[in-house]
Amino acid sequence: MDIPADFHLSSYDYPLPEDRIAQEPADKRDGSKLLVLDRASRTMEPVSFTDLPDYLPENALLVANNSRVIPARLFGHKPTGGQVEFLLLTPLPLLKAEPGPDGWQKTMAEGLLRASKTPKADTVVTFSDDLRLVPKQPGEFGRWQLELQWRGDLKDLFESLGHLPLPPYIKRPDTAEDRERYQTTHSDTNKTGSVAAPTAGLHFTPAMRKKLLERGFQWAEVTLYVGYGTFSPVRCPDIRDHRMHAEYIEVPEATAEAIKRAKAEGRPVIAIGTTSARTLEGMYREAGEIKEFQGETDIFIYPGYRFSVIDGILTNFHLPESSLIIMISALAGRSTILSAYAKALENGFRFFSYGDAMLIK
Repeated sequence: MDIPADFHLSSYDYPLPEDRIAQEPADKRDGSKLLVLDRASRTMEPVSFTDLPDYLPENALLVANNSRVIPARLFGHKPTGGQVEFLLLTPLPLLKAEPGPDGWQKTMAEGLLRASKTPKADTVVTFSDDLRLVPKQPGEFGRWQLELQWRGDLKDLFESLGHLPLPPYIKRPDTAEDRERYQTTHSDTNKTGSVAAPTAGLHFTPAMRKKLLERGFQWAEVTLYVGYGTFSPVRCPDIRDHRMHAEYIEVPEATAEAIKRAKAEGRPVIAIGTTSARTLEGMYREAGEIKEFQGETDIFIYPGYRFSVIDGILTNFHLPESSLIIMISALAGRSTILSAYAKALENGFRFFSYGDAMLIK
């Protein structure tokens, strides 16, 4: 039986010249371009991100992800001296520490291990005098269940030893500048644990947020610890067969109440980024209503999905055939999104994490 176009993975491919993939952030956070896609008027207008308050729906409630990226990539060595690269996949706040011998602590975690010769189970990989790991059980695509062992504060050890896990399409090592620019200015240090930034939020400055509040827009926050699965390609020719990775989300009571108030007053809810959208729609699916929520969601949003919480989204431009371009196609329509991407390319927009933005309203 033929797969309808909206469900065929290849329907979400588009041509993207290599030089349109942003390798560096814009000179200024809010110095990026913005494509405004108005679903009602079916118009697409390229403007500057600083013009955002002029294009948002009146009295909108903006909901942003306040999670913070951890320098989750570490370089260590085996007893033989061979180098091992490790990327922590389990969000730091979800790790449960247990006491070990001689003042050490330990916990089970999931991570990616890369080496010229894959470490064997139970081989000790050392990162410093106070941090090491022991691989336990291999999984698919380089993933391992492993035991982390450390002395002191684990978050501090990652902050001092780790490198920011820039996405695989950024073809350069991380720098000191990335420590600042690959974090949102509204990230919460108590919510450190993402291995990728909620990139739509990277455009916001404190000055922009102040301007938005002065113009009558409300701001609320949720937490989604962005996992490496956000870069995992959809592999099923029929996207309905794809199974999404689970991610841990938190919707605080104050945010749930702000959303309910906005809905009651007929004010639109605009998600800042696909992670915020996934959090809000995931909360609704898991809880059956708009309410405070903590837990996992593996919601997969694709065309045919009926949105229960969000009315629009501010987002960056996403990889071809990714779950993220599929998600926004559920909101605006696949052909409309592909037309918008073509328009963005015609107008010199930059794509992916450090690239430009699109408002779908």
